[in-house]
Amino acid sequence: MALKANKIFLIIIKISISSALLYFVFERTGLTQILKTLSSINIAAFIAAIFLYVFAQLVSTLRWKLLLPDGFGLKKLFSLYMIGAFFNTFLPGIIGGDAIKGFYLYKTTGKVALALASVFMDRYLGLVVLIAICAMAFPFGYQYLHGSNIEWIFLAVILSFILGSFLFFGLRIGQHIKHLADLYHYFHIYRNERGTIGKALVLSVLVQFSGFSAVYILALGLGQHIPFLSLLIYLPLIILVAMIPISISGLGVREGAFVLFFGFIGVKPDAAAAISLSWFISASAGSLIGLIEYLKYKKETNTGTVQ
Repeated sequence: MALKANKIFLIIIKISISSALLYFVFERTGLTQILKTLSSINIAAFIAAIFLYVFAQLVSTLRWKLLLPDGFGLKKLFSLYMIGAFFNTFLPGIIGGDAIKGFYLYKTTGKVALALASVFMDRYLGLVVLIAICAMAFPFGYQYLHGSNIEWIFLAVILSFILGSFLFFGLRIGQHIKHLADLYHYFHIYRNERGTIGKALVLSVLVQFSGFSAVYILALGLGQHIPFLSLLIYLPLIILVAMIPISISGLGVREGAFVLFFGFIGVKPDAAAAISLSWFISASAGSLIGLIEYLKYKKETNTGTVQ
């Protein structure tokens, strides 16, 4: 009961933070102006962004499949991936999408460690590539952060990620935690599968550039011409900030970050907020496939026909 109360309290805190940050952004930019900008979006650009989101989920599923033993069908894994995406978007804080994917995979295999390790590595490799893209683009796009007084964020992110990876994989600090100890067996297997990891990293590049392209197209659809190189600098930092579990689906945090970062290249606050919201809405629309898959899965479970 106490655990449930704490979870409800945490959700309330997240909702409060998202609401406060969105209020701050709307107060500064003008909600009416944001809605006006959003209403002017090119429908083709919005549809393209939805397509790119679903495409990224499909490629992510291929990456996840690489990290699993043979015998897992792509169709089934894509269904689980979309269910996870739906929960991440519409029911964050109640149960995470990664937890959903891991749970359903565990029900299929009966192996907790395999389910957790594959989901963790899938997410981790995506972050590795995201940060690597930002690092490689930084020397060429330094002018997009120069003089902003937040240049140190880039270095802090890189160092924090390297330190965290070293502690978890190098010093194996998780091996003394009950539910994490068995994961290191699978991590050792992954380490020896360099060809598989290489393919997974290539797929991660495709996933990240799908996201970058979606934002670029949405910006064009809203009449904003943003240098693509600036996206390679800003978006990884925005995504990482939005992943901090202090809000609901990153709402408020992401919009504030868009306004801040894109303000450095002259994008008006209302336009930056509109780009952010259009990205979230397009991803939400794409993730509705997960709702359909979830309802199908529940129906199959109730009738005993789950494959």
